[in-house]
Amino acid sequence: MNSTNQKTDINISGMTCSGCANTVEKALAKLDGVESASVDHEKKSASVIYDANKVTSADFERAVESSGYTFEGDK
Repeated sequence: MNSTNQKTDINISGMTCSGCANTVEKALAKLDGVESASVDHEKKSASVIYDANKVTSADFERAVESSGYTFEGDK
């Protein structure tokens, strides 16, 4: 993690299995500026390490919603 990177945890609803988590994880990881994304369907959350100069919470919301799940905000 470099000096411009930050970590956030995101609440996500609607995931019911590991396949759901994989779908959201791939969508988040594709965003320019995301170093890594890890999604846990049981905890209904994602942990994202990202460059705050390149990606925002609104980008995370679009990625989650376009995957078919509900972005519940940052923890």
